Amino acid sequence: MSDVVALDPPEPGLQGSGKREQTKLANRRAILDAAREVFGEMGYETATVRDIIRRTNLSVGAFYNYYRSKEEVYEALADDGARRFRPILQAQYEHATDFPSYIRGAIEAYYNFIVEEEPAAKRPAEVGDHRRPHVHGETPEMRAVFEQVRWSISDVLARSHKPAVDAEYLAAACIAIAREVGDRMVERRPIDVPGAVEFAVQLILGGLPALPRLES
Repeated sequence: MSDVVALDPPEPGLQGSGKREQTKLANRRAILDAAREVFGEMGYETATVRDIIRRTNLSVGAFYNYYRSKEEVYEALADDGARRFRPILQAQYEHATDFPSYIRGAIEAYYNFIVEEEPAAKRPAEVGDHRRPHVHGETPEMRAVFEQVRWSISDVLARSHKPAVDAEYLAAACIAIAREVGDRMVERRPIDVPGAVEFAVQLILGGLPALPRLES
């Protein structure tokens, strides 16, 4: 007799539920992938929901089962990008020896990430201004990224025996500088990641000594 163990078949209801969830995930991914292409090629302001739908195999009704507007789609894209960037950001913290090495590594990783992620970065500059809109409010994953940066900055400053500064303000400033310089970077041709990294890093490091110190 062979050593075969008979397994009970999955319950019909659970099996069907699993398929439905897989379908939902696949449809959401199709919408986000299509939106990333459309926003990159046409620009956020010009693009419409119908432009996104045409890049998928979904009906108009199916689209609205997931998102109510292109604004919601863009926020979902921002959330998805932040979620996938967090492990990359964590790796930069783990390799950092001090605040300068962390900031340089994090910003360089971010700029390489957006160049690879966004079709806008691969489009000829003469197509026009396609800067990304700012998300209204922070998505959960964006808040998680902020907290990760805030904690990492606080830790690397402490490990370097630097005077304590307001890590929340500093994290907000670093993220804002990185984002704004990165937005301009992807508009230029050729795209100069090292030049953008150096500008943002030196701006942050140059301002750090002048920050007010926290009282211990």
